[in-house]
Amino acid sequence: MSTSALLAQKSATLTVTPKTGLADELLDIKVEGLGPRERVTLRASAVSYRGRLFRSLAHYEADGRGGLDLARDRALGGDFTGVEPMGLLWSLTPVGSEDPCFSQMPRGVMKTPLKVEVTVHHAPQQQAVPLGPALASAQVQRWFSSPELSRARLQAGRLRGVFLLPPDGPFPGLIDMFGDGGLNESRASLLACRGFATLALPFFGYEDLPPIMKDLNLDYFEEAAKFVQSHPKVKGPHIGVIGSGKGAELAFSMASFLPNIAAVVSINGCVSNTATTLTCGRSILPGLPFNLDKISAMDSGVYDVKEALEDPLDPAYRESRIPLEKASAHFLFIVGEDDRHWKSSVYADIAVKHLTEHGKANFTLLSYPNAGHRIDPPYSPFFSVYLDPVLGVPILGGGQLKAHAVAQIESWKKILEFLHLGSEAGSALTG
Repeated sequence: MSTSALLAQKSATLTVTPKTGLADELLDIKVEGLGPRERVTLRASAVSYRGRLFRSLAHYEADGRGGLDLARDRALGGDFTGVEPMGLLWSLTPVGSEDPCFSQMPRGVMKTPLKVEVTVHHAPQQQAVPLGPALASAQVQRWFSSPELSRARLQAGRLRGVFLLPPDGPFPGLIDMFGDGGLNESRASLLACRGFATLALPFFGYEDLPPIMKDLNLDYFEEAAKFVQSHPKVKGPHIGVIGSGKGAELAFSMASFLPNIAAVVSINGCVSNTATTLTCGRSILPGLPFNLDKISAMDSGVYDVKEALEDPLDPAYRESRIPLEKASAHFLFIVGEDDRHWKSSVYADIAVKHLTEHGKANFTLLSYPNAGHRIDPPYSPFFSVYLDPVLGVPILGGGQLKAHAVAQIESWKKILEFLHLGSEAGSALTG
């Protein structure tokens, strides 16, 4: 080992700040005490709430003084290249051949943080050589919540879910929905930390709700809206709704049929009601069906379903279309252009054209090249495959690692601006 390497091994220090923070916060990662121009490898390791090990790594060269700053210095290889201050976080992937269908996003977010250890090692001379002992290490905790938030489980009438409130208030009110069943409060918790009274609303696969997604009635979602609108800590009566996939589609229906829905964030949603019938008072929206003959199986056992959903513009399925022109809400459409779940880009274009034809300009479209279906809060690990709750099989979600990370980081900023920081829709929410 060279003299410079021996000195580096004795004196290298790694600092990662903040040591405890929210999952959407930027980390500052620096190394000091390396040899001048020393080649090193940084690795991040994390254990998900399901006990799965995730890892990422990247290779760097120290500067002439033996320092390294991930906000300034380029990664030379590994899981990513270039100046990527948070690359070690967004490139975390499961170790080994574990089932790729289960997301790392925690659901018991109030109880445990995501614990991440960052280590620095001498760069291996060959790619296949294992990393040697760590020269230095640092641990951080990434929370999807904060101790100041109050968390109330809902069992009011038919309603189920979790209502999250920041301290003091009142606050703009939000409803947050995913389409994959169960209760996922990770995004709702982060939104509450950013100043929203947020209801994480499941509609199947949770407690005494139906175990699988069956025909739905908008009455359930109206009850949720009234709960949020009437809460003493909410700046009512206007509220917002954010949804992913089926959740976005339900957000469209809420805005179209219910009063006082002022803002809707759609993440890869469809303009038609899909899969199951939705009853909206006197209106009934049949489910736009999936054509099972258009599903293709891959050798890996994963299914490609992008072509399976029938065309919303087909006159045969006109009754499934959600009447967006009835909504007074402002819309933020977020689209992953490589979404393999369904044709999100096409659906967003249909929505924008439809609103424009009805003389409306109450929308913003954000379209991200090479991003996939599940666009989560920033720095969330990327999953190209996930378990579809309707079909019950692993399906392609699409997307490419770095492009998907960009979509998650940039869209989160835009979501907060749209809802809270002075946009027209945000003004409606904040009174």
